[in-house]
Amino acid sequence: MSTVEFPSAAAARQETLEALPENDGVFDGLRELYRFRELLLMWTDREIRIRYKQSVLGAAWAILQPLCLMLALTVVFSYFAPMPSDGVPYPIFSYTALLPWTFFATAISFSVPSMTNNMQLISKIYFPREILPLASVIVAFVDFLFATVVFAGLFFFYDIPVTLNLLWVAPLLLLQTVLILGIVFWVSALVVRFRDLRFVVPLTIQLWMYASPIIYPMSVVPDKIKPFYQLNPMAGLIESYREAVLRGGTPDAAPLLSAALVSVALLISGYRFFKKSESEFADII
Repeated sequence: MSTVEFPSAAAARQETLEALPENDGVFDGLRELYRFRELLLMWTDREIRIRYKQSVLGAAWAILQPLCLMLALTVVFSYFAPMPSDGVPYPIFSYTALLPWTFFATAISFSVPSMTNNMQLISKIYFPREILPLASVIVAFVDFLFATVVFAGLFFFYDIPVTLNLLWVAPLLLLQTVLILGIVFWVSALVVRFRDLRFVVPLTIQLWMYASPIIYPMSVVPDKIKPFYQLNPMAGLIESYREAVLRGGTPDAAPLLSAALVSVALLISGYRFFKKSESEFADII
């Protein structure tokens, strides 16, 4: 009777490494992603299904998370410790910041275990590894889209004027996605080597929230520290969202330019670091 021999784990890892493309250029990476686009969609669909599997409320959790936080902040900073909101009702003032912030925080949090949770897959077959963290970002974006339902309700409830500057939301969201991807590539690659980052990242995100104008307006930040404060790309983005959506104005160029420079630098460096680390993932994991 003939028998079928399966390759050893070491042999499988060697085959995987040999399959990895040598060029880590951005355009080569994009071509690879396009080749594996169906896998990206399948993996994203799988992650969404797992996220809401056996959940009574399902996708409603994507709405409840920022909504509940907005209600809690409104109670605290409207009644117990009043916080200025630049003449805008505090619920929509805070939610305009919480909506993009939740997308930011959720995408990064989802990406942290994206590599280590799929160690068997990574060690056995070749596919562009960035598919795993990218799927995490897409899942977070789907949550973001669900949560915009509440924002639309608040927008019309408080009779916020609709202006052409509302169109700024699209490029701001694109820029924020660039920032998220840059951080996600760095974090998802580093956590393979330094597992303690699984605990450091959530704490960092929590502290980062208080270092961004979410519960307070940018106007309360002292002028002497504003140049340093605006080095935080989320500060410029959140203030730009509020300017375009709530005030109907054009976002200030200085903080937006700072956010753009930091975001692009993080994406380029993060993607290159991720691709350079790619060949080590199977061995380290």
